[in-house]
Amino acid sequence: MSIAKPAAPPAMAFADWLLLIALSLVWGGSFFFSKVAVAELPPLTIVLIRVGLAAAALLPVLWLAGQGLPRDRGTWAAFFGMGMLNNLIPFCLIVWGQTRIGSGLAAILNATTPLFTVLVAHVLTADEKMTPKRLAGVLLGLAGVVVLIGPQVLGGLGGEVTAQIAILGAALSYAFAGIFGRRFRGLPPMVTATGQVSATSLMMLPIVCLVDRPWSLPMPSGTTVLSLVGLALLSTSLAYVLYFKLLARVGATNTVLVTLLIPPSAMLLGHLVLGEILSGRAWMGMALIGLGLIALDGRLFAKLWRAAGSPGQATSS
Repeated sequence: MSIAKPAAPPAMAFADWLLLIALSLVWGGSFFFSKVAVAELPPLTIVLIRVGLAAAALLPVLWLAGQGLPRDRGTWAAFFGMGMLNNLIPFCLIVWGQTRIGSGLAAILNATTPLFTVLVAHVLTADEKMTPKRLAGVLLGLAGVVVLIGPQVLGGLGGEVTAQIAILGAALSYAFAGIFGRRFRGLPPMVTATGQVSATSLMMLPIVCLVDRPWSLPMPSGTTVLSLVGLALLSTSLAYVLYFKLLARVGATNTVLVTLLIPPSAMLLGHLVLGEILSGRAWMGMALIGLGLIALDGRLFAKLWRAAGSPGQATSS
C-alpha cells in the first residue's frame, strides 16, 4: 500500500462536529458496558468478544455494500499495527484498569488522549504541529472533564497507581494510533474498521485461549451478554466506522477530541432520557469543555480578533 504524505487537516466543518458528537455517544457507552461485563468475565475474554463480534457484524455489511478487504501484505500489516495500537493494547489496559478504579477516574485519565496526541503529532508529523491555541484548548477541555465528573474522584489518585498508569498507557496508545491511522485515508472507513477489528481478533484469540481458557468459564448472565453485544456493535463496529471517517477528514488531533466529549455526552443523555438532574458543577464543566473546543476550532476567536482589530485598522489607514 503506497502512502502519500497527508495534506494539512482542514478546519472542522459543522458536519464534522456532528460526527464527533455521534462518536462520543457510541464510544462513551464502552465504559458502561465494560464495567458491567468485567464483573463476570476476565478482561482479555471481554476484549476478544468485543472485537470478534464487531468483525462478525462488519464483514457481511461490507459484503452487502459491495466492498471487500484488501489482500496485499502491506495493508494487512498496517491493519495489524493499527489493531495493536487502537484495540489490543488500550482495550486490555482500560478493561483491566476498570477492575481496580472507578469509571469516573478512568474517564478523566482517558481524557488525556488529546493531550498525548498533540504531543505525539508535534514530534511525528509535519502538518499537525502543536500551537499555543491547540494546547490551551486541550487543557481547558481536560479541566472541564475534571470539573464535570467531580474533583473528588481525583482523591483516588495514588490509591491504585498501577491501574491508573494502565489507563494513561491506553491514552498514549490511542495517541499513537491516531497518527498511525492517517495512512488509511485512501481506504473507505468501513474497510479500515473491518480490517482493524479482524486483525485484532486474530491476535487476541491465541492469547485468550492460553491465558483465560474461555471454555472453562461459567456462562455469563443475560445482562452481561447484552453489554457485550452493545460493546461490540455500538462501541466498536459503528464507532470505528465513524472514527476512520473523521480521521480521514480532519486528522488525528481533531478526531481524538472525542475523549473530551464522552463524559458530557453521557451526562446529557442521562439528563434527557432518564431525567437525571445536572448540578451546577456539571454545567460548569460542560462550559469549560465547550470553551476548549471553541479554542481548538479557532474560528470564533479569529473572528472576534478581527472584529476587535478592525476599528484600529480603519483609524491607521
